[in-house]
Amino acid sequence: MFGWLKSDPVKKLRKAYDQKLEQAMHAQRNGDMRLYADLTAESEEIWQTIQQLEKAAVKS
Repeated sequence: MFGWLKSDPVKKLRKAYDQKLEQAMHAQRNGDMRLYADLTAESEEIWQTIQQLEKAAVKS
């Protein structure tokens, strides 16, 4: 009944994913390749979580 009040976890994760990618881009531009690699790895973990949630939503 009040499903529209629930927050969408995928939407929040996509926002976090975009922020990590932007931070990684800035780190790369500044020449900090170690930070770039770390942020890229974190963004890939977030992306995997997004894909899992989307697959679960399709199944249900």
